[in-house]
Amino acid sequence: MANEQPTSSALQTAIRTIGIVGAGTMGLGIAQVCVQHGFATVLFDINEEMLRKAQLAITAGLGKLVEKGRLTGPEQEAALARLRLTTDLSTVQAELIIEAVVEKLSVKHQLFRELAVLNAPTTILASNTSSLPITRLAAPIQHPERVVGMHFFNPAPLMPLVEIIKGAATSAAVAETVYQLALQLGKTPVYAADAPGFIVNRVARHFYVEGLKIAEEQVAPLEVIDELLEATGFRMGPFRLMDLIGVDTNFSVTSAMYEAFHYDAKFRPSRIQQQKVDAGHHGRKTGKGFYDYS
Repeated sequence: MANEQPTSSALQTAIRTIGIVGAGTMGLGIAQVCVQHGFATVLFDINEEMLRKAQLAITAGLGKLVEKGRLTGPEQEAALARLRLTTDLSTVQAELIIEAVVEKLSVKHQLFRELAVLNAPTTILASNTSSLPITRLAAPIQHPERVVGMHFFNPAPLMPLVEIIKGAATSAAVAETVYQLALQLGKTPVYAADAPGFIVNRVARHFYVEGLKIAEEQVAPLEVIDELLEATGFRMGPFRLMDLIGVDTNFSVTSAMYEAFHYDAKFRPSRIQQQKVDAGHHGRKTGKGFYDYS
């Protein structure tokens, strides 16, 4: 691969189709952003019902933009026409593929191995991981120089930040390509080192962990903790925010960072959160988390 970094105009020719693997909250949000900004997008999930719900959510999300005057009706229709849904991984062929699946290294390894076989060696394989090292993720993949971190934040259509993470093997041109793509998607990209939690999740982890410790020690009820932090300027307290992100997702990130930092006590996962996950109380997406949404 050439060392010359592609310009933004060259990128438009280089990336025509974007594949998204995983039609959960993050995957569908990223897909909406991609079709909204002119990219043909293939959204894959093994579950047809997840794809159906994703299509409805993307349609509704674009509809809200029409209501606010940020899109026209014809632009919404054109964006939806750029979206293709599939349960067949072999049809996920693109210049860039972003995975947004469960936060488990073994699952991501298997997925990228399959995608590497199905796609050209030049296809960029990007991970939306919020905690797993890109270097470890890329290590067993053919042509690891094309594996990169592209970490969006929830909700992806609204949150401007995207962390771009270059692993030890990642090509500088690949990192620059996804950086420029993030700009085209209307985002604010920031390069982050390949360290556990990158930037935002490492800083924010203690917002959740300490909130959970206060609840565990019965210093105050979780509702009071949320109210006090929101009164000081936070848009959401830690428990409402965990419900929005997904209690299970948040717990997985904390657990991964706890391991990555060699079980440093300051990253210790909470037994309260573990119970929520075990009970299937994953937040807004399941109707119940720390709060009841039914």
